[in-house]
Amino acid sequence: MKIDKEALTSHIRDKDKILDMRKIIDKIEIVINKHIVTSTDFLDPYERYLAKSILNRFVEIDYLETGGYPSAERKVIIIYPHYFDENNLSDTLSYIRITGDLEGLNHKDYLGAILGLGIKRSKIGDILVHESYTDIIIKEEISDFVLLNLEKIGNRKVLIKEISKEDIQEPIISYKEIKKTLSSYRLDVFISAAYNISRQESLHLIESGYVKVNWEPIIKSSKELNVGDMISVRGYGRSILYSVEGKSRKGKIVANIRLIL
Repeated sequence: MKIDKEALTSHIRDKDKILDMRKIIDKIEIVINKHIVTSTDFLDPYERYLAKSILNRFVEIDYLETGGYPSAERKVIIIYPHYFDENNLSDTLSYIRITGDLEGLNHKDYLGAILGLGIKRSKIGDILVHESYTDIIIKEEISDFVLLNLEKIGNRKVLIKEISKEDIQEPIISYKEIKKTLSSYRLDVFISAAYNISRQESLHLIESGYVKVNWEPIIKSSKELNVGDMISVRGYGRSILYSVEGKSRKGKIVANIRLIL
């Protein structure tokens, strides 16, 4: 069976993601033609949304998402023939725990150390930073390499071992909550208020491709946000339009914003 990739990706406006979706179509072809199980690399929620818009068009296959724990942000999609029992599918992920002198280390430090081994970002899932240890979820195929070669995080010598999926615990997400008044729900208005920068600066960040809303790259400053939206700004971090209390006396929106630390 040969699949028309152009037709299946014609609805995707983000040109950078079309190549990624074509790779997923390749995997669909393999499953249908060879009757085997395969899996993607790690995908963020937006990438999985696009992938499912394609996967759901095929009755010959089924799929499931897994990231090591229920609320994982980054997950792989396991694709298999529709007649397979998903309970018999093997886990395609590995779980490693890092201990040692970790004080002051953050998500970026751990990610940088693994990328420094020559590993692609798509092979790495969530990085769960706890007080005395950090758990990292990775593709099983790179597990042995990481266990043998990851010796330092930054300039810190660390210990690393493989753990089971059952050992994974979600960390408590730290955030700072602030209250701001917004003239509208426009993205540029929100960014300016959340990060205390000018409207001109927020416009530049958006138009430069540095902003994502719910993991989707957005280049239109006029995009209207909704309560619950996650906004990511390169160089500034993540924030959530957590709730709206109503309108001020001057008619502005009174918003509670959570800045993720």
